[in-house]
Amino acid sequence: PDDAHAVVPLIIDAIGDIANRLTGEQSSEAVSQELTILFQRDDNRHSYLNTFVATEGEQILGILVYYFGAHAVDMDANLVKWLEEKNASSIIIDQEAHEDEAYIDTVCVTPEARGKGIGTLLLQFAEELTKQRGYKKLSLNVETQKEDARRLYERLGFVITEPWSIIDEPFHHMVKQF
Repeated sequence: PDDAHAVVPLIIDAIGDIANRLTGEQSSEAVSQELTILFQRDDNRHSYLNTFVATEGEQILGILVYYFGAHAVDMDANLVKWLEEKNASSIIIDQEAHEDEAYIDTVCVTPEARGKGIGTLLLQFAEELTKQRGYKKLSLNVETQKEDARRLYERLGFVITEPWSIIDEPFHHMVKQF
């Protein structure tokens, strides 16, 4: 939870407008503040419990938010309850993975560490975690216009399995099976 100051901006960088929906906020300052609260809690998708960091010394170079699809049901119910208590204008939380998949929710690398293989290392870490936990599928969603990212995921063995929609935006749902 102490890493929130470094982790939250990376989450926001990776998920963009989805952060507004998850926090029920519109201004960038309010989104950051509320996502910090969510990160410090233990009951939602973007909790510190689901966040892994790549570091060099004390510096955070990148993050991975990872969880099992079946666990998302309860985590999202907690998030909806929190949003309702805040009287948020939109409390629709889109499902992002099937219940039988380990899921990479977010991967982001700091601008100064990009191009150095940190993202690939985080994805490989997710693969190892998936195998260690006995899961058979690892999934992620990539925006349809992010062709470079899609090609990277394909090089790592992910295949597009179906179209997906998150906050009414088109995504490719990609899966790697073990």
